[in-house]
Amino acid sequence: MLSEVLLVSAPGKVILHGEHAVVHGKVALAVALNLRTFLRLQPHSNGQVCLNLPNIGIKRAWDVARLQLQDTSFLGRGDASAPAAELAERLKEVAGLPEDCADPERAAVLAFLYLYLCICRKQRALPSLDITVWSELPAGAGLGSSASYSVCMAAALLTTCEEIPNPLGDGKSTSRWSAEALELINKWAFQGERMIHGDPSGVDNAVSTWGGALRYQQGKISPLKRLPALKILLTNTKVPRSTKALVAGVRNRLLKFPEIVAPMLSSIDAISLECERTLGEMAVAPTPEHYLALEELIDMNQHQLNALGVGHALLDQLCQVTMAHGLHSKLTGAGGGGCGITLLRPDLEQPEIEAVKQALHSCGFDCWETSISAPGVSVHAPASLDASMRRALDGL
Repeated sequence: MLSEVLLVSAPGKVILHGEHAVVHGKVALAVALNLRTFLRLQPHSNGQVCLNLPNIGIKRAWDVARLQLQDTSFLGRGDASAPAAELAERLKEVAGLPEDCADPERAAVLAFLYLYLCICRKQRALPSLDITVWSELPAGAGLGSSASYSVCMAAALLTTCEEIPNPLGDGKSTSRWSAEALELINKWAFQGERMIHGDPSGVDNAVSTWGGALRYQQGKISPLKRLPALKILLTNTKVPRSTKALVAGVRNRLLKFPEIVAPMLSSIDAISLECERTLGEMAVAPTPEHYLALEELIDMNQHQLNALGVGHALLDQLCQVTMAHGLHSKLTGAGGGGCGITLLRPDLEQPEIEAVKQALHSCGFDCWETSISAPGVSVHAPASLDASMRRALDGL
């Protein structure tokens, strides 16, 4: 049993091309984002399990202590294939969650309870833990914050219960698990995502687990071997949206106008494949022409997504603001609000980037200068985090 503080992080994700293609079996390219969710797990001495999730929709700490669930037979098989949907109501009842609590709060707590009880059920006694989560990822903005959370939680609990070894050896500041361990982390994280979303594609948790980039096609997920480290400006319009409603809207439009919408989806498919080819070339020897090609693909993709009905006036404003500075942007995630990404060419000077950021801030948006192709879920020595991050985690 773990006797020390465990620090785990997992990246978020952006979709370069093909957001709604996943609904129809086409190609989507998802990439790990260098914004992360951090989780600190440490032993608790008095039999409690305390969960703090202030940056993922949780406004207060849930003390799920004294659950008195040494007999967890109701959990069924207790493995990564156990049906999460069947447990939701029972877990809500056990945890005493009020019916009127906000959906993000309920979803995050249910995901935690599912993972905690199923993963730790083989222990003689359920471990007493303090769990603190802090995220750089805004919730509900299409960046995979729930998947990053589920991946961190699964990795930490599996390590705590010695289902997988802690890869952080003496003298290491950060480390990652073996491929076999990552497979197990990903399976459990997908179950956490099912508790939160019901029927997710598995793309978000796969990106957060493995990092890098992957292709989603016909329900199959495969990693991309070569990807350049691209710099982007990530902008949050702060417009809330419902992924379920947006996906339903695309489906309805396809049923209503099949001869019009089906070619759009095929076009997005082709854009994704061309983007993948371009990124592969850039990983070997990037040229200015590659960036020009990506900018054209970004513009075409954004126009197609607008035609599918998943755009928003503020996303259009974002694109117009960046275009005024010679930059190209598109939505990421489900659309209908949320976030957009702007490609930053390597020849841009910092004053130019700051001018764009200021223009976006003046529209009421939040923006971050970051990059893609981050590593997946990782474990850290406490001293490896910078002082501001340690203060954030220690202060929660």
